[in-house]
Amino acid sequence: MNLAMQFYLTTLLVFLGVNVLACWGLNLQFGVAGVINFAFVVFQAIGAYTTAVLSMGPDTAYGGFQHYILGNKLPFPLPLLIGTAVGALLGLLLGMIGLRRLRSDYEAMVMLVVSVIATKFVTSDTGLLNGPAGLALIPHPLASTLGLAPIDYAWFYVGLVAVSCALCYVVVHRITNSPYGRMLRAMRENERAAVALGKNVAAMRLAVFAVGGGIAALSGGLLAGFIGAWSPGGWLYVETFTLFTAIIVGGMGSNLGAVVGALLVPVVFLEGTRFLPTIGSSEVMAGLQWIVIGLLAMAFLWFWPRGIVPERRSAYAPGELPSQGSHPALPLERHSS
Repeated sequence: MNLAMQFYLTTLLVFLGVNVLACWGLNLQFGVAGVINFAFVVFQAIGAYTTAVLSMGPDTAYGGFQHYILGNKLPFPLPLLIGTAVGALLGLLLGMIGLRRLRSDYEAMVMLVVSVIATKFVTSDTGLLNGPAGLALIPHPLASTLGLAPIDYAWFYVGLVAVSCALCYVVVHRITNSPYGRMLRAMRENERAAVALGKNVAAMRLAVFAVGGGIAALSGGLLAGFIGAWSPGGWLYVETFTLFTAIIVGGMGSNLGAVVGALLVPVVFLEGTRFLPTIGSSEVMAGLQWIVIGLLAMAFLWFWPRGIVPERRSAYAPGELPSQGSHPALPLERHSS
């Protein structure tokens, strides 16, 4: 395999791993708990920016051509871990504002507005995170320490992303396949019934919002470290709908479905449009990608609403009681409070 093909393959694998992480985070919030987070890409962005500024050093280090706050040069993996923690903290803060007293449809609108405001705020203030130009020359983690050739480092980064995915899967799997995960699904299906069982629904929503935000920030930090740059143009609110489509296609509430959706939508379908014959201008081809996303979402919601890998539902034989610590399935009708 020649070098060009290896670089292309490693880039696809890194993007696949990053999208798998993001889909797991969003699936935990939306697919499992029923929390509609249209500001999900903001959590990816905060993870990317935090990882970047904590690894680049002061903004005077590169001749002052870009300006940002909190410049520091911490050793890896501290910037990535702090970026993940900041994403989780942001999830708590936004959750307390937008999740505690609002119905699900209003929650979605609040998160969409938050996403738009965040983009405009970062773009308009050049002293915060370098404005619309974003950040460049983000150091590649451990590149100077390892001293590898570019292609060898690319394969190393694939391994780093794979390890991150494995650790994240352990966390997500333990949450979704536990009694707590069953209560998250109960909250998704019928919030009032979950409250009737004595569960603190507000606390559960906050917790899952924070965990999902941390996973999103981790994916953003890994992506920024790989491409070496991050700008507001890469985290517009419409990017969130790509991940929503991936979850719908793969199977809402299914961890394996999130992997399948991340493979099919951002990698196969969106990347596949690059190999289509050029039709008109580049703007037309870019619009074609969003047409594919919209058609996929509508087709699966209409013909295959459970996705390719449906969520596994617990079933009990007649007269059989669930084991201690578990809860029987609740009605599928959801009531907004």
